[in-house]
Amino acid sequence: MTLGAPAVAKEENNRVPLLPEKEQDTRAYGHNDANLLGAVLNVSTTIVGAGIMALPATMKILGLVLGISLLVVVGFLAYFSIEFLLRFSRASNANSYAGVMADAFGWPGRIVLQICIIVKTFGILIIYMIIIGEFVSLIMCLSFSKSVNVQILLKVFFLRVGDVVSGTSSNGVHHTGLLEEWFGICWWTGRTAAMFLTTVLILVPLVSFRHVDNLKFTSALSVSLAVVFVVITAGITIAKMFRGEIYMPRLLPDVIDQAAFWKLFTVVPVMVTAYICHYNVHPIHNELAKPSDMKTVVQASLVLCSTIYIMTSFFGYLLFGEETMSDVLANFDKDLGVPYSALLNDIVRISYAVHLMLVFPVVHFALRLNVDGLVFPSASPLVLDSRRFTGITAGLISIVFLGATFIPSIWDAFQVTGATVAVCIGFIFPGVIVLRDTHGISTKKDRGLALIMVTVAAICSFVAISSDIYDFSKS
Repeated sequence: MTLGAPAVAKEENNRVPLLPEKEQDTRAYGHNDANLLGAVLNVSTTIVGAGIMALPATMKILGLVLGISLLVVVGFLAYFSIEFLLRFSRASNANSYAGVMADAFGWPGRIVLQICIIVKTFGILIIYMIIIGEFVSLIMCLSFSKSVNVQILLKVFFLRVGDVVSGTSSNGVHHTGLLEEWFGICWWTGRTAAMFLTTVLILVPLVSFRHVDNLKFTSALSVSLAVVFVVITAGITIAKMFRGEIYMPRLLPDVIDQAAFWKLFTVVPVMVTAYICHYNVHPIHNELAKPSDMKTVVQASLVLCSTIYIMTSFFGYLLFGEETMSDVLANFDKDLGVPYSALLNDIVRISYAVHLMLVFPVVHFALRLNVDGLVFPSASPLVLDSRRFTGITAGLISIVFLGATFIPSIWDAFQVTGATVAVCIGFIFPGVIVLRDTHGISTKKDRGLALIMVTVAAICSFVAISSDIYDFSKS
């Protein structure tokens, strides 16, 4: 039987992990009553994660004009890639991303996709848990360099954003965390204790929800907290601007030699991976009361997230200028030159820590769905099997906790895989699905956009891997 044969596609499309397979099951479990606003919030929460803190540093390299323009372009590409997935889902009668891949490339395509999603989401969850806890040992091994390059920016996006609870280090300088500031250094302010309490009291209850729509309220709070960061940063910047303390930012990149030119490409992977939410699109779409609203949901989510990204990039770079760190959160541990500076620093770090706690269950949902689909491809929907649901949920949260606690050495591997699997999920796979076009529905414009997506993603992966190999060889 050849790859992508109709029989294989039909078999794969009938498997929809975590989702009831029949309409009566859907209605019985209240699974198709999600509204548009809740869906927008869940998609937006999937998009806006740790990567937001890397964006101001990209402005320092690209300049505001080129940097913001690139953000907008990537946002459009992300929209088209999601639109491709939804369109081919309808054509293949697939209710999941894995189903679309199976329709185009058979069971190998489904398995490759699920492995990529598992690698990405598992890595993200460990990173989020580390951000909330203390990660001094990793920072000692992977300290920031003075110049911004792809290694640092990818660490910010896929390895760590900054230790917002227990502290972080940069260039050999320890950035004090909130717990250390308030209570001093002792065992219960350390990484393990902080992560354990957070996991038991906050994360476990949140990941226990069976439907993504149940997370719409936490997603609303999560997006609101991201907006809080933008508002505080903008307010401080505007106040200092009126006092004449803000200097003219770089509008275009400063290309003085060949090295500076190639350095521009090192920030592209951060931009490209900023809008990855594709692994949660189908679960959110399947729970909508009106599935036809999904196009509006995607458009609204991308506009909202693009606005947050642009405002964060603009005001973050404007506020700190050439002192903008690759993790802009690390800039909020000193006097900002405004009244109540210490209080504002605490609000920023607390709000961002809580923001990531609320992003955690949305990402965990995708991880659990794909682990179940990979390990139990023929089982009944997970939402209907309490024993399997509980076992997978408990197992995954335990593995994430143990990974964040005991095996920090895996971060070098995640640095490379994160730069590759993310662009595969967001752009390469949707692009090759269009180019494969098993249903003959692609237009010339579609194929052109798909080719651009695949090319840009491949270049980003090559640049990221090349930079990492070069940096590892020097260490």
